[in-house]
Amino acid sequence: MPLYEYYCQHCHGIFEEIRQIRDASAPAPCPECSREAPRIMSSFSAFTMREGYPRRIPDKGTYWHMGREVKKRAKTMVGHMHPELAEPKPPRHISRGERVATADKAMRDRADALYKDKWGVMPDGRRSVKAKKIKPARKTI
Repeated sequence: MPLYEYYCQHCHGIFEEIRQIRDASAPAPCPECSREAPRIMSSFSAFTMREGYPRRIPDKGTYWHMGREVKKRAKTMVGHMHPELAEPKPPRHISRGERVATADKAMRDRADALYKDKWGVMPDGRRSVKAKKIKPARKTI
């Protein structure tokens, strides 16, 4: 038989009673004051375990970190902050000097690559096919 909850308005008590389904909606006598108490809706919380962590039912496939819902389980954390909940760091400001140095390096690398390509030198310093002079084969009569 199912278990139902009842609330007594006179003594403000909540009690449970096992009754048949056909008698569920009828008031039940209070065990404290013996007055009729109407049935109330029972509330419950259910959990299940998955991957070693408690999961709420129905399980949406998400995890909980310190009372907040997250999509993935944390593998590494800085302090106690979950990576999904941490605020992103602001982008690093690049100074004018760094921009000029980066542009100069790119120009030097390009000029060096053009020189090596022109004279047949590979990036690792070996001679390429362009630099090798192939002597024509001698014809013997």
